[in-house]
Amino acid sequence: MYVIESKAAAIGCMILSLCCLGSWPAILTLLERRGRLPQHTFLDFTTANLLAAIVIAFTLGEVGKSTFQTPDFTTQLLQDNWPSVLLAVAGGVLLSVGNLAAQYAFAFVGLSVTEVITASITVVIGTTLNYFLDDKINRAEVLFPGVGCFLIAVFLGAAVHSSNAADVKAKLESLPSEFKAGTEDFYSSIKKGEDNLEKEEPDLESHEKPSEKAKAGTAGFFVELENKRAIKVFGKSILIGLFLTLFAGTCLSLFSPAFNLATNDQWSTLPKGVPKLVVYTAFFYFSIAGFLIALILNLIFLYRPVAGLARSSLKKYVKDSKGRSWAVFAGFLCGFGNGLQFMGGQAAGYAAADSVQALPLVSTFWGIILFGEYRRSSRRTYVLLVSMLVMFVAAVAILMASSGRRGHRK
Repeated sequence: MYVIESKAAAIGCMILSLCCLGSWPAILTLLERRGRLPQHTFLDFTTANLLAAIVIAFTLGEVGKSTFQTPDFTTQLLQDNWPSVLLAVAGGVLLSVGNLAAQYAFAFVGLSVTEVITASITVVIGTTLNYFLDDKINRAEVLFPGVGCFLIAVFLGAAVHSSNAADVKAKLESLPSEFKAGTEDFYSSIKKGEDNLEKEEPDLESHEKPSEKAKAGTAGFFVELENKRAIKVFGKSILIGLFLTLFAGTCLSLFSPAFNLATNDQWSTLPKGVPKLVVYTAFFYFSIAGFLIALILNLIFLYRPVAGLARSSLKKYVKDSKGRSWAVFAGFLCGFGNGLQFMGGQAAGYAAADSVQALPLVSTFWGIILFGEYRRSSRRTYVLLVSMLVMFVAAVAILMASSGRRGHRK
Protein backbone atom coordinates (compact mmCIF):
# COMPACT_ATOMS: atom_id res chain seq x y z
CA MET A 1 0.00 0.00 0.00
CA TYR A 2 1.02 3.62 -0.45
CA VAL A 3 2.41 5.09 2.79
CA ILE A 4 3.07 8.78 3.46
CA GLU A 5 6.27 9.13 5.46
CA SER A 6 7.39 12.77 5.17
CA LYS A 7 5.96 15.73 7.04
CA ALA A 8 5.89 17.78 3.82
CA ALA A 9 3.78 15.16 2.02
CA ALA A 10 1.42 14.99 5.01
CA ILE A 11 0.91 18.77 4.97
CA GLY A 12 0.36 18.59 1.20
CA CYS A 13 -2.45 16.07 1.80
CA MET A 14 -3.99 18.38 4.41
CA ILE A 15 -3.98 21.39 2.07
CA LEU A 16 -5.54 19.41 -0.79
CA SER A 17 -8.07 17.96 1.64
CA LEU A 18 -8.89 21.49 2.81
CA CYS A 19 -9.79 22.57 -0.74
CA CYS A 20 -12.03 19.52 -1.27
CA LEU A 21 -13.80 19.64 2.10
CA GLY A 22 -14.35 23.39 1.84
CA SER A 23 -16.03 23.19 -1.57
CA TRP A 24 -18.63 20.42 -1.34
CA PRO A 25 -20.89 22.27 1.18
CA ALA A 26 -21.22 25.13 -1.33
CA ILE A 27 -22.52 22.73 -3.96
CA LEU A 28 -25.15 21.25 -1.62
CA THR A 29 -26.21 24.75 -0.61
CA LEU A 30 -26.48 25.79 -4.26
CA LEU A 31 -28.78 22.87 -5.06
CA GLU A 32 -31.02 23.55 -2.05
CA ARG A 33 -31.31 27.21 -3.01
CA ARG A 34 -32.35 26.17 -6.50
CA GLY A 35 -35.17 24.08 -5.10
CA ARG A 36 -33.82 20.52 -5.13
CA LEU A 37 -34.95 18.48 -2.15
CA PRO A 38 -32.09 17.85 0.32
CA GLN A 39 -33.12 14.19 0.59
CA HIS A 40 -32.52 13.69 -3.15
CA THR A 41 -29.23 15.57 -3.05
CA PHE A 42 -27.85 13.68 -0.04
CA LEU A 43 -28.67 10.27 -1.52
CA ASP A 44 -26.59 11.14 -4.61
CA PHE A 45 -23.91 12.71 -2.42
CA THR A 46 -23.47 9.76 -0.07
CA THR A 47 -23.36 7.24 -2.95
CA ALA A 48 -20.50 9.15 -4.59
CA ASN A 49 -18.77 9.42 -1.21
CA LEU A 50 -18.75 5.62 -0.91
CA LEU A 51 -17.48 5.21 -4.47
CA ALA A 52 -14.54 7.52 -3.67
CA ALA A 53 -13.58 5.30 -0.71
CA ILE A 54 -13.75 2.19 -2.89
CA VAL A 55 -11.50 3.80 -5.52
CA ILE A 56 -8.95 4.81 -2.85
CA ALA A 57 -8.98 1.37 -1.24
CA PHE A 58 -8.43 -0.59 -4.46
CA THR A 59 -5.73 1.78 -5.79
CA LEU A 60 -3.61 3.35 -3.04
CA GLY A 61 -4.49 0.47 -0.69
CA GLU A 62 -3.04 -2.06 -3.11
CA VAL A 63 0.07 -0.19 -4.30
CA GLY A 64 3.49 -1.48 -3.26
CA LYS A 65 4.63 -4.49 -1.28
CA SER A 66 2.48 -5.91 1.51
CA THR A 67 4.15 -6.67 4.86
CA PHE A 68 2.91 -8.06 8.16
CA GLN A 69 2.88 -4.61 9.78
CA THR A 70 1.44 -2.84 6.73
CA PRO A 71 -0.75 -5.36 4.88
CA ASP A 72 -2.60 -4.25 1.78
CA PHE A 73 -6.33 -3.57 1.70
CA THR A 74 -7.59 -6.94 0.45
CA THR A 75 -5.38 -8.88 2.88
CA GLN A 76 -6.91 -7.07 5.86
CA LEU A 77 -10.46 -7.84 4.77
CA LEU A 78 -9.89 -11.45 5.86
CA GLN A 79 -8.19 -10.73 9.21
CA ASP A 80 -9.73 -10.85 12.70
CA ASN A 81 -9.76 -7.08 13.22
CA TRP A 82 -13.41 -6.50 14.10
CA PRO A 83 -12.80 -4.36 17.23
CA SER A 84 -11.03 -1.79 15.05
CA VAL A 85 -13.59 -2.19 12.28
CA LEU A 86 -16.40 -1.31 14.71
CA LEU A 87 -14.57 1.86 15.73
CA ALA A 88 -14.22 2.81 12.06
CA VAL A 89 -17.94 2.11 11.60
CA ALA A 90 -18.78 4.37 14.55
CA GLY A 91 -16.70 7.15 13.00
CA GLY A 92 -18.48 6.78 9.67
CA VAL A 93 -21.90 7.00 11.31
CA LEU A 94 -20.89 10.14 13.23
CA LEU A 95 -19.56 11.86 10.11
CA SER A 96 -22.61 11.00 8.01
CA VAL A 97 -25.11 12.17 10.63
CA GLY A 98 -23.08 15.33 11.19
CA ASN A 99 -22.98 16.12 7.47
CA LEU A 100 -26.71 15.47 7.18
CA ALA A 101 -27.50 17.88 10.04
CA ALA A 102 -25.13 20.45 8.55
CA GLN A 103 -26.97 20.26 5.21
CA TYR A 104 -30.15 21.54 6.88
CA ALA A 105 -28.21 24.05 8.97
CA PHE A 106 -26.82 25.64 5.79
CA ALA A 107 -30.36 26.81 4.96
CA PHE A 108 -31.16 28.21 8.41
CA VAL A 109 -27.82 29.70 9.41
CA GLY A 110 -25.97 30.18 6.13
CA LEU A 111 -22.99 28.38 4.66
CA SER A 112 -20.22 30.49 6.20
CA VAL A 113 -21.39 30.57 9.82
CA THR A 114 -22.46 26.90 9.86
CA GLU A 115 -19.03 25.84 8.68
CA VAL A 116 -17.23 28.08 11.16
CA ILE A 117 -19.16 26.86 14.20
CA THR A 118 -19.10 23.14 13.27
CA ALA A 119 -15.42 23.24 12.35
CA SER A 120 -14.50 25.08 15.53
CA ILE A 121 -16.38 22.60 17.74
CA THR A 122 -14.70 19.78 15.82
CA VAL A 123 -11.27 21.20 16.57
CA VAL A 124 -11.91 22.11 20.20
CA ILE A 125 -13.20 18.62 21.08
CA GLY A 126 -11.69 16.41 18.38
CA THR A 127 -8.19 17.88 18.39
CA THR A 128 -7.92 17.65 22.16
CA LEU A 129 -8.93 13.99 22.07
CA ASN A 130 -6.58 13.24 19.17
CA TYR A 131 -3.66 14.91 20.94
CA PHE A 132 -3.85 12.45 23.83
CA LEU A 133 -4.69 9.48 21.59
CA ASP A 134 -1.59 10.22 19.48
CA ASP A 135 0.62 10.04 22.59
CA LYS A 136 1.22 13.79 22.45
CA ILE A 137 3.31 13.74 19.26
CA ASN A 138 2.11 17.26 18.49
CA ARG A 139 3.65 20.22 20.27
CA ALA A 140 1.21 21.16 23.03
CA GLU A 141 2.60 24.68 23.46
CA VAL A 142 1.71 25.34 19.79
CA LEU A 143 -1.36 23.13 19.42
CA PHE A 144 -3.56 24.39 22.25
CA PRO A 145 -3.24 28.13 21.48
CA GLY A 146 -4.58 27.12 18.05
CA VAL A 147 -7.47 25.28 19.70
CA GLY A 148 -8.16 28.44 21.73
CA CYS A 149 -8.37 30.47 18.51
CA PHE A 150 -10.96 28.04 17.15
CA LEU A 151 -12.97 28.33 20.36
CA ILE A 152 -13.06 32.12 20.01
CA ALA A 153 -14.18 31.66 16.40
CA VAL A 154 -17.22 29.66 17.62
CA PHE A 155 -18.51 32.65 19.57
CA LEU A 156 -17.65 35.07 16.77
CA GLY A 157 -19.53 32.84 14.32
CA ALA A 158 -22.64 32.86 16.52
CA ALA A 159 -22.38 36.66 16.75
CA VAL A 160 -22.10 36.96 12.96
CA HIS A 161 -25.22 34.83 12.51
CA SER A 162 -27.20 36.89 15.04
CA SER A 163 -26.08 40.20 13.52
CA ASN A 164 -26.78 39.08 9.95
CA ALA A 165 -30.23 37.77 10.92
CA ALA A 166 -31.03 41.20 12.36
CA ASP A 167 -29.84 42.82 9.11
CA VAL A 168 -32.10 40.58 7.01
CA LYS A 169 -35.06 41.27 9.28
CA ALA A 170 -34.54 45.01 8.94
CA LYS A 171 -34.41 44.73 5.14
CA LEU A 172 -37.63 42.71 5.01
CA GLU A 173 -39.40 45.22 7.21
CA SER A 174 -38.70 47.84 4.55
CA LEU A 175 -41.01 45.96 2.17
CA PRO A 176 -44.65 47.04 1.78
CA SER A 177 -46.75 45.66 4.62
CA GLU A 178 -48.52 43.07 2.46
CA PHE A 179 -45.19 41.46 1.63
CA LYS A 180 -43.62 41.37 5.10
CA ALA A 181 -42.39 38.04 6.37
CA GLY A 182 -44.75 36.31 8.74
CA THR A 183 -47.96 37.71 7.24
CA GLU A 184 -50.57 35.70 5.38
CA ASP A 185 -50.16 37.81 2.25
CA PHE A 186 -46.40 37.26 2.30
CA TYR A 187 -46.71 33.49 2.33
CA SER A 188 -49.37 33.77 -0.36
CA SER A 189 -46.86 35.64 -2.50
CA ILE A 190 -44.29 32.92 -1.77
CA LYS A 191 -46.74 30.29 -3.01
CA LYS A 192 -47.41 32.27 -6.18
CA GLY A 193 -43.69 32.50 -6.72
CA GLU A 194 -43.38 28.73 -6.42
CA ASP A 195 -46.18 28.20 -8.95
CA ASN A 196 -44.47 30.53 -11.41
CA LEU A 197 -41.13 28.82 -10.87
CA GLU A 198 -42.62 25.45 -11.85
CA LYS A 199 -43.32 26.97 -15.27
CA GLU A 200 -40.23 29.11 -15.68
CA GLU A 201 -37.45 27.55 -13.60
CA PRO A 202 -34.33 26.96 -15.74
CA ASP A 203 -32.50 23.65 -15.71
CA LEU A 204 -30.01 23.41 -12.83
CA GLU A 205 -27.29 22.46 -15.27
CA SER A 206 -28.07 25.32 -17.66
CA HIS A 207 -25.84 28.38 -17.87
CA GLU A 208 -28.74 30.67 -18.75
CA LYS A 209 -29.52 33.33 -16.15
CA PRO A 210 -33.00 34.71 -15.53
CA SER A 211 -33.39 38.38 -16.34
CA GLU A 212 -33.97 41.21 -13.87
CA LYS A 213 -32.77 39.37 -10.80
CA ALA A 214 -32.77 41.30 -7.55
CA LYS A 215 -29.36 42.47 -6.35
CA ALA A 216 -27.69 40.31 -3.71
CA GLY A 217 -28.28 41.52 -0.19
CA THR A 218 -31.50 43.41 -0.92
CA ALA A 219 -34.95 42.63 0.47
CA GLY A 220 -36.07 41.53 -2.99
CA PHE A 221 -33.13 39.11 -3.18
CA PHE A 222 -34.20 37.37 0.05
CA VAL A 223 -37.81 37.12 -1.15
CA GLU A 224 -36.68 35.62 -4.49
CA LEU A 225 -34.45 33.18 -2.64
CA GLU A 226 -37.30 32.11 -0.36
CA ASN A 227 -39.50 31.56 -3.40
CA LYS A 228 -37.02 29.20 -5.06
CA ARG A 229 -35.36 27.31 -2.21
CA ALA A 230 -36.44 23.90 -0.94
CA ILE A 231 -36.27 24.74 2.79
CA LYS A 232 -38.38 27.75 3.76
CA VAL A 233 -36.69 29.72 6.53
CA PHE A 234 -38.65 32.98 6.87
CA GLY A 235 -40.44 33.22 10.19
CA LYS A 236 -38.40 30.36 11.69
CA SER A 237 -36.49 30.85 14.94
CA ILE A 238 -32.72 31.30 14.63
CA LEU A 239 -32.43 28.78 17.47
CA ILE A 240 -33.41 25.97 15.07
CA GLY A 241 -30.39 26.67 12.92
CA LEU A 242 -28.06 27.06 15.88
CA PHE A 243 -29.27 23.78 17.40
CA LEU A 244 -28.68 21.95 14.11
CA THR A 245 -25.25 23.54 13.85
CA LEU A 246 -24.23 22.59 17.39
CA PHE A 247 -25.52 19.03 16.92
CA ALA A 248 -23.61 18.70 13.64
CA GLY A 249 -20.45 20.07 15.27
CA THR A 250 -20.68 17.59 18.14
CA CYS A 251 -21.02 14.62 15.75
CA LEU A 252 -18.21 15.87 13.52
CA SER A 253 -15.91 16.40 16.49
CA LEU A 254 -15.94 12.68 17.35
CA PHE A 255 -15.48 10.95 13.98
CA SER A 256 -11.73 11.69 13.72
CA PRO A 257 -10.87 10.32 17.22
CA ALA A 258 -12.89 7.19 16.39
CA PHE A 259 -10.91 6.76 13.16
CA ASN A 260 -7.69 7.38 15.09
CA LEU A 261 -8.57 4.57 17.49
CA ALA A 262 -9.45 2.29 14.59
CA THR A 263 -6.07 2.70 12.89
CA ASN A 264 -3.76 2.88 15.93
CA ASP A 265 -5.49 0.59 18.47
CA GLN A 266 -4.61 2.72 21.51
CA TRP A 267 -7.06 0.70 23.60
CA SER A 268 -5.35 -2.62 22.64
CA THR A 269 -8.59 -4.26 21.50
CA LEU A 270 -7.08 -6.31 18.67
CA PRO A 271 -6.18 -9.98 19.28
CA LYS A 272 -2.47 -10.64 19.75
CA GLY A 273 -0.60 -10.92 16.45
CA VAL A 274 -3.26 -9.15 14.37
CA PRO A 275 -1.86 -6.00 12.66
CA LYS A 276 -3.56 -2.64 13.08
CA LEU A 277 -5.99 -1.47 10.44
CA VAL A 278 -4.29 0.50 7.70
CA VAL A 279 -5.86 3.83 6.71
CA TYR A 280 -7.38 2.47 3.51
CA THR A 281 -9.12 -0.49 5.15
CA ALA A 282 -10.46 1.67 7.97
CA PHE A 283 -11.67 4.29 5.49
CA PHE A 284 -13.47 1.58 3.50
CA TYR A 285 -15.48 0.36 6.50
CA PHE A 286 -15.90 3.97 7.68
CA SER A 287 -17.48 4.95 4.36
CA ILE A 288 -19.75 1.90 4.12
CA ALA A 289 -21.20 2.71 7.55
CA GLY A 290 -21.69 6.35 6.60
CA PHE A 291 -23.45 5.35 3.40
CA LEU A 292 -25.82 2.91 5.12
CA ILE A 293 -26.93 5.32 7.86
CA ALA A 294 -27.40 8.12 5.30
CA LEU A 295 -29.41 5.80 3.06
CA ILE A 296 -31.70 4.75 5.90
CA LEU A 297 -32.28 8.28 7.22
CA ASN A 298 -32.88 9.85 3.82
CA LEU A 299 -35.27 7.12 2.72
CA ILE A 300 -37.24 7.86 5.89
CA PHE A 301 -37.10 11.61 5.15
CA LEU A 302 -38.44 11.02 1.64
CA TYR A 303 -41.74 9.81 3.07
CA ARG A 304 -41.64 11.64 6.42
CA PRO A 305 -39.90 14.93 5.61
CA VAL A 306 -38.66 17.38 8.23
CA ALA A 307 -38.22 21.18 8.24
CA GLY A 308 -41.45 21.66 6.29
CA LEU A 309 -40.12 19.99 3.14
CA ALA A 310 -42.37 18.45 0.51
CA ARG A 311 -43.08 14.74 0.71
CA SER A 312 -41.28 12.68 -1.91
CA SER A 313 -40.77 9.03 -2.85
CA LEU A 314 -38.10 6.72 -4.21
CA LYS A 315 -39.70 6.95 -7.65
CA LYS A 316 -39.57 10.76 -7.59
CA TYR A 317 -35.96 10.64 -6.45
CA VAL A 318 -34.94 8.40 -9.36
CA LYS A 319 -36.65 10.74 -11.82
CA ASP A 320 -35.11 13.88 -10.29
CA SER A 321 -32.01 14.23 -12.46
CA LYS A 322 -31.70 18.02 -12.19
CA GLY A 323 -28.52 18.78 -10.29
CA ARG A 324 -27.62 15.11 -9.83
CA SER A 325 -24.21 15.50 -11.46
CA TRP A 326 -23.40 18.36 -9.06
CA ALA A 327 -24.45 16.28 -6.04
CA VAL A 328 -22.29 13.38 -7.23
CA PHE A 329 -19.35 15.73 -7.75
CA ALA A 330 -19.81 17.05 -4.18
CA GLY A 331 -19.79 13.48 -2.88
CA PHE A 332 -16.50 12.73 -4.62
CA LEU A 333 -14.98 15.93 -3.22
CA CYS A 334 -16.02 14.92 0.30
CA GLY A 335 -14.84 11.32 -0.11
CA PHE A 336 -11.41 12.17 -1.48
CA GLY A 337 -11.08 15.06 0.99
CA ASN A 338 -11.69 12.76 3.96
CA GLY A 339 -9.30 10.16 2.57
CA LEU A 340 -6.53 12.73 2.20
CA GLN A 341 -7.18 14.03 5.73
CA PHE A 342 -6.78 10.53 7.19
CA MET A 343 -3.65 9.83 5.14
CA GLY A 344 -2.06 13.04 6.40
CA GLY A 345 -3.22 12.38 9.96
CA GLN A 346 -1.69 8.91 10.04
CA ALA A 347 1.66 10.41 9.08
CA ALA A 348 1.75 13.71 11.01
CA GLY A 349 -0.78 13.15 13.80
CA TYR A 350 -4.56 13.44 13.67
CA ALA A 351 -4.51 16.53 15.89
CA ALA A 352 -2.52 18.44 13.26
CA ALA A 353 -4.69 16.96 10.49
CA ASP A 354 -7.64 18.70 12.10
CA SER A 355 -6.22 21.85 10.50
CA VAL A 356 -8.37 20.92 7.49
CA GLN A 357 -11.24 22.20 9.63
CA ALA A 358 -10.16 25.56 8.23
CA LEU A 359 -12.54 24.64 5.43
CA PRO A 360 -14.81 27.61 6.38
CA LEU A 361 -12.17 29.83 4.75
CA VAL A 362 -12.98 28.10 1.46
CA SER A 363 -16.72 27.88 2.18
CA THR A 364 -16.92 31.58 3.07
CA PHE A 365 -15.28 32.43 -0.25
CA TRP A 366 -17.91 30.38 -2.09
CA GLY A 367 -20.69 31.78 0.12
CA ILE A 368 -19.80 35.35 -0.76
CA ILE A 369 -19.06 34.73 -4.46
CA LEU A 370 -21.90 32.30 -5.29
CA PHE A 371 -24.66 33.26 -2.87
CA GLY A 372 -24.05 36.91 -2.05
CA GLU A 373 -23.90 36.20 1.68
CA TYR A 374 -23.38 39.38 3.76
CA ARG A 375 -23.90 41.71 0.80
CA ARG A 376 -25.20 45.10 1.99
CA SER A 377 -24.96 44.01 5.62
CA SER A 378 -24.31 46.33 8.56
CA ARG A 379 -20.87 47.51 9.61
CA ARG A 380 -21.18 45.43 12.78
CA THR A 381 -21.70 42.26 10.73
CA TYR A 382 -18.67 43.00 8.56
CA VAL A 383 -16.45 43.64 11.58
CA LEU A 384 -17.54 40.36 13.19
CA LEU A 385 -17.11 38.45 9.91
CA VAL A 386 -13.57 39.74 9.36
CA SER A 387 -12.67 39.02 13.00
CA MET A 388 -13.98 35.47 12.65
CA LEU A 389 -11.94 34.82 9.49
CA VAL A 390 -8.76 36.36 10.95
CA MET A 391 -9.10 34.11 13.98
CA PHE A 392 -9.47 31.13 11.63
CA VAL A 393 -6.34 31.98 9.65
CA ALA A 394 -4.35 32.21 12.87
CA ALA A 395 -5.80 28.93 14.16
CA VAL A 396 -4.98 27.01 10.99
CA ALA A 397 -1.40 28.27 10.84
CA ILE A 398 -0.85 27.34 14.50
CA LEU A 399 -2.34 23.85 14.09
CA MET A 400 -0.19 23.07 11.06
CA ALA A 401 2.89 24.32 12.92
CA SER A 402 2.21 21.77 15.66
CA SER A 403 2.62 18.82 13.26
CA GLY A 404 4.82 15.99 14.47
CA ARG A 405 5.75 12.58 13.10
CA ARG A 406 4.24 9.32 14.32
CA GLY A 407 6.91 7.49 16.26
CA HIS A 408 8.80 10.74 16.91
CA ARG A 409 7.35 12.10 20.13
CA LYS A 410 8.10 15.76 20.88
